[in-house]
Amino acid sequence: MGTPEFALDSLSACLEVGEVVAVITQPDKPRDRGQASSAPPVKRLAIQHGLKVLQPTKLREAALMDSLRKLSPDVALVVAYGKILPPELLELPLRGGVNVHASLLPRFRGAAPIQWAIASGDQTTGVCLMKMDEGLDTGPVFARAEVPVRSDETYESLWPVLARLGAQLIRTHLPPYLRGELHPTPQPGEGVVLAPMLKKEDGLLDFRKSAAELERRVRAFQPWPGTFVHLRGKTLKILRARLGDGSGPPGTVLSRTERGIEVACGGGSLHLIELQPAGKRAMTAADFLAGHQISVGDRPFDA
Repeated sequence: MGTPEFALDSLSACLEVGEVVAVITQPDKPRDRGQASSAPPVKRLAIQHGLKVLQPTKLREAALMDSLRKLSPDVALVVAYGKILPPELLELPLRGGVNVHASLLPRFRGAAPIQWAIASGDQTTGVCLMKMDEGLDTGPVFARAEVPVRSDETYESLWPVLARLGAQLIRTHLPPYLRGELHPTPQPGEGVVLAPMLKKEDGLLDFRKSAAELERRVRAFQPWPGTFVHLRGKTLKILRARLGDGSGPPGTVLSRTERGIEVACGGGSLHLIELQPAGKRAMTAADFLAGHQISVGDRPFDA
């Protein structure tokens, strides 16, 4: 059970260690402006391997449950599927549900663990193989693997690393679990941190916050929800930024060069390097400044 690119390595690992009797993924989604629908990445890989694909709109559908009972699965392997599994589905496989979760549980339970690990400044993250229960990523853990988070890490650079790591946990630990040789360990009660689903407003850069926090958000929240500011009433996406050591009232332009627009923050400063005005292409700070009047000392950003 999976949907995005993150789940592809795990599906490949399942094909290596056992028989995949079916793949459950989200329904196809229409492309922009009413064009043909687009299949999830997991569906496309499943079709390449000739696998049975199920795309229920609701997981409590009687037809879905009937199909799964006929398949009589040993386990449901869930990787970034995108929906909460009802108890009756978790109980249907002989050995329940097993989840590949991209954090070191109990830290960052929830929908966006990779992004929040970067945004929070964690120096280490990883992947857990977990026995699923009715809670939100609360089940006991079979195995975990850690990786360092580089100071320049982005969501786009980190998720493939964690996807491969999760697939390796499947190859190593799922077979002994199915043979009854591996038993999970309950998560500790302390250290619980949630990683809620990202919302558009999470990408708004508030210059009253520290430059370090804002720079991490720029790296963590691409491509969704992206990071942005409001410049004189218009939305300006911030695609790349770097830390500076300037100071001043938050939101004040401290310098403007070809390398970036330096803005004072609640602590330190942030150089805006690559920008994208609404409805236009991405551009360098130099290109942006050529068409916009921004002077040192200005405070052009809306609160």
